[in-house]
Amino acid sequence: MLNNNKYSKQYYLPPERCMDWAEKDAVERAPVWCSVDLRDGNQSLIEPMSLETKVRFFKFLTELGFKEIEVGFPAASETEYNFLRKLIDDNLIPDDVTIQVLTQARENIIKKTFAAVRGAKNVIVHVYNSTSVAQREQVFGKDREEIKKIATDGAKLLKKLADEDGADYRFEYSPESFTGTEPEYALEVVNAVLDVWQPKADRKAIINLPATVENAMPHVYAQQVEYIAKHIKYREGVIISLHPHNDRGEGVAAAEFGLLAGADRIEGTLFGNGERTGNCDIVTLAGNMYSQGVDPKLDFSDMPRVVALYKEFTSMPVSPRQPYAGELVFAAFSGSHQDAIAKGMSYRKKHNLSMWNVPYIPIDPVDVGREYESDVIRINSQSGKGGVGYIMMSNYGIEMPAKMKEDMGYKTKAVSDRAHKELKPSEVYGVFIDNYINSRAYFDIPECHFRQVDGIDAAVTFLRQGRRDVVEANGNGRLDAVSNAIKFYLGIDYVLTGYEQHALTDGSTSKAISYVGVESGGRTFWGAGIDDDIIKSSYKALASAVNNLLAAR
Repeated sequence: MLNNNKYSKQYYLPPERCMDWAEKDAVERAPVWCSVDLRDGNQSLIEPMSLETKVRFFKFLTELGFKEIEVGFPAASETEYNFLRKLIDDNLIPDDVTIQVLTQARENIIKKTFAAVRGAKNVIVHVYNSTSVAQREQVFGKDREEIKKIATDGAKLLKKLADEDGADYRFEYSPESFTGTEPEYALEVVNAVLDVWQPKADRKAIINLPATVENAMPHVYAQQVEYIAKHIKYREGVIISLHPHNDRGEGVAAAEFGLLAGADRIEGTLFGNGERTGNCDIVTLAGNMYSQGVDPKLDFSDMPRVVALYKEFTSMPVSPRQPYAGELVFAAFSGSHQDAIAKGMSYRKKHNLSMWNVPYIPIDPVDVGREYESDVIRINSQSGKGGVGYIMMSNYGIEMPAKMKEDMGYKTKAVSDRAHKELKPSEVYGVFIDNYINSRAYFDIPECHFRQVDGIDAAVTFLRQGRRDVVEANGNGRLDAVSNAIKFYLGIDYVLTGYEQHALTDGSTSKAISYVGVESGGRTFWGAGIDDDIIKSSYKALASAVNNLLAAR
C-alpha cells in the first residue's frame, strides 16, 4: 500500500442536504427481509451448492422466518433453472413465502426468466442494469439516456410478459452500482421505471438501491438513500430496498443508516456471505435490532443450529468472534471481565431484574441458544478469581470466601498456564478438589469425638505416616478444640483467620461444605471439607488447610 495518490472518491453526494436520518438514534421496527443466500451467496462459493443442498437451505430459510427469498438467476444456468422448477413443481414454496428471481434488463434473459417461473404463486421478478459512471464509460460506452432506456425497456418487457401470462407478479428494479451513480441521475432512472409500472399502495413495486461496491462511509450511503426516498415518485406504492455489500467492512452499518434514511427492506445473507468481502450480514443486523428491544421477525433462538447448518450448506466457516453467533462471542477469559460479569449476574438474580443489563454481555446468551455455564465464563491463564468463583458456584454450588477465591484463581491460572490450554469446568473443579479437599499428604483426621465441659473437649484421631494416634484438647468451640489438638500434635503454630460454611444444595439431604483459612508467617492457607455433617466438614477443611501450610514449609 505505497501509492495512495492513485485513489480518489468514487461516490457522489446528493445535490441537497439529506441528513434527517442523523436525528434518529435507533431502528424502530424490523425491515422486510429478503435472503439472497441462494443466489448472491451461492455464486460466491468456491463450490456452488448442489440442487439437493439448495432445497434444504431454502426450507431452512423459511423456518427462520424469511418471507422473501431470492432463489437464483434461472436464465444463467441449467442448475439454477432446475432448482427453481423443483421448488415450483414439487410445491415446496409455502403460501406465505415469495420467491425472487434475478434477471438482467435484456430481452432474451427476461423471457427465459418468465418461462422459468410459470406456475409459481408469489413471485418477485428483479430486473437490473448498471448506472454508475464507471460502468457507463468503461463497460457499456453509453450515455445517460441510453442507459436509462435499457432500464425502461426492461421494465416495459416485464409488464408486457406478466400481462400476457395473466401473472400477478411483483416487480423490482435495481440501478446496479447505485453508490457510484450520481444520485440525481439514479433518481431519474428509477422514476422512469416507475412511470412504466405505475405502482399503487395495494400493489407496490420495489426499488432496490445496491451498494454493489461499498466505496464510501455509511453516512454517505444514508444521504444517497434519503435523497431517493424524499424525491421518488409513487412513494406510497414503492418499497425502498437496500442491498449493501461489505467492501469497507461497513455493510451492517450502511444498512442501519439506510433504514434510518427511509428504506423499508433489506437484502442480505446469513453471516454476510457474498462476493468479495460479502453482503450485509443479516444475523448481525437482526441481533443489533434485538439488543435494542426490536423484534427482528426472524428466529435465531437456536444459533448453534443456524451456524452448523450454514457451515454444512456452504462449506464456509463462521468466525469464533462473529457477532451473536461465534463460539467465543459471549466468552470472557479476562479476569476483570469475569469478575464484572459474575457480579452482574449475581446482582441480577438478587434484585430479580427483568430487563437485561449485564457488564460485557449485550444480550442474554440464552436467547440465542447458548448457556451461561459453558459459554460465558471461560477459564485460561488470563482468568481471575471472579471467573473461577463463578464457574464453581454456577456448576457445583461452591461459593468460596473472597480470599479463598483469589487463592483458587492463582492455582487455576497456574494449571492452565502449564498446560497451555483452556480448562473445562470439570478441570477447574478438579483443581479445587486436589488443592482443598484431598490435601492430606502429611496427616488426616478420620474422626473426632466431643464433650462439653469447661468449653469443649475434643478427642481427635490422627492418621500420620501409617500411625493412628488420639490427642485430646480443649477449646472454646469444636473447631477451636480440634485446632488446639493439631497444634499440640504437630508442634506448630498458626492463627485461624477464616471459617464459612453452607449447604451445597437445597433440601434436608444436602451435604455441607466448610471453608477454613489458617495464617502462618504472613501467609494464609485454605482448606475445604464436604460431609453430611457440618462438624465433620469443618474439621476436614481445617485438616486440609494445615496440610497446605505444611506443604508450603
